[in-house]
Amino acid sequence: MNNTNKYETLDPENWDKLKTLAHQMIEDSFNYIQTIEERPVWQQYPAEVRNHFSSKAPLEPNSIENAYKEFVDKILPYPMGNIHPRFWAWYMGNGTVQGALAEFLASIMNSNLGGGNHVAVLVEEQVINWMKEIIGLPSDSSGLLVSGASMANLVGLTVARNTKAGFNIREEGLQNAPHKLIVYSSSEVHSSNQKAIELLGLGKNSFRLIPVNDDYSININTLSQAIKEDRKEGYKPICVIGNAGTINTGAIDDLNAIADLCEQENLWLHVDGAIGAIAMLSDKVKPLLSGIERADSVASDLHKWMHIPFEAGCILVKNNEDHRNTFSLTPEYLTHETRGLPGGHLWFSDYGIQLSRQFRALKVWMSVKEHGLKRFGRMIDRNIEQANYFADLVKKDSEMELVAPVGLDIVCFRFNPGGLNDEALNKLNKEILMQLHERGIAVPSYTTLNGRYCLRIAIANHRSKFEDFDLLAREVVRIGREVH
Repeated sequence: MNNTNKYETLDPENWDKLKTLAHQMIEDSFNYIQTIEERPVWQQYPAEVRNHFSSKAPLEPNSIENAYKEFVDKILPYPMGNIHPRFWAWYMGNGTVQGALAEFLASIMNSNLGGGNHVAVLVEEQVINWMKEIIGLPSDSSGLLVSGASMANLVGLTVARNTKAGFNIREEGLQNAPHKLIVYSSSEVHSSNQKAIELLGLGKNSFRLIPVNDDYSININTLSQAIKEDRKEGYKPICVIGNAGTINTGAIDDLNAIADLCEQENLWLHVDGAIGAIAMLSDKVKPLLSGIERADSVASDLHKWMHIPFEAGCILVKNNEDHRNTFSLTPEYLTHETRGLPGGHLWFSDYGIQLSRQFRALKVWMSVKEHGLKRFGRMIDRNIEQANYFADLVKKDSEMELVAPVGLDIVCFRFNPGGLNDEALNKLNKEILMQLHERGIAVPSYTTLNGRYCLRIAIANHRSKFEDFDLLAREVVRIGREVH
């Protein structure tokens, strides 16, 4: 009891007052998104804002109204920018207002998706079943919604390690491994896979990065030879990571050829589909992904081309038993029953690291219910069309050049007025990138290919219009000329 003898909780003291504020928050948020293209894509927060966030935590109550005012003044004006139609950095979706509302509803329910007999488990199970249908995995495959593809890769590679190690790794540990375990992928593989391999105790030296072809897909002959050489050295190859869209260029490995090789060599095939797996919804891209359905595990990101608000990733594993045997640990206090709340038929804590898990499935479920899968496919097709449209603008301009083939929705290019060596061009294009950001014009990212620094746009954006790419082409040349 407090000194006023009033029972203290964390619920609102005045529900009607909070409802009024909540309606204002919704209206402000909708207006913010509706007018997003009128604001800079990105802007640097001032020193005043940085200093504001160095204050100590308050010890006494203030008000939700004051906290919201601070949000409007100090936080909302300085976003990352990925909700803007001219944000094409790294690889991120825009999210949706509807997805944000679903996130609110999930937070109101505040369900723990570790397991138990409650309806949120059914929602996640259905979303996972939808993902199996999209990717083409059998209906009895297992799956788990996770924070993103980095965690999905970690989960998939953990199952691969434990299943293919050749001994009981959960009982014996890696220190008792009879052989050095080896994993393979192309040199273009995402860094999250190396992190996973390091976390799994295999070490960076057990990760073979295979050279790529001119289109940045893995060289199958070199991969096959590397496996043979490792076997001769007494090592134990266990897994190949295929790429369904690489982070630098969007390249897709020959997944059927990798699957054939994995079958011959008794290796696990994990597909990092963070970028491209969901493109199975596109009739144009689906043939390029042939073979993904043969994978033992597939990682995907739903906050990219499905535009689910962060965070939303998915791991699918073809063999349910392998997946469950890797993670299941049921102490007495988590005994699965047949009745009551602990009587659920599916405990997701048996399939991953987390026991406490948020209800992230609801925003996916509601988004699919609202839009339907075909609409997502059309958004993907349009982004790919926009990538090729921009590539044509680059080709037609004598002061710009493509640095790599267009892969899916990713274009790597640079400003090149002629007469400069690569070192000078690298410096020039980096300055162009910084000025595009700092002027709030557009947000591409960058990469380096064969020693050449280039601007990179990854068009996972349902708000981008074709005229946005006309603007980018003009501004790159204009700023390039100014800097040069």
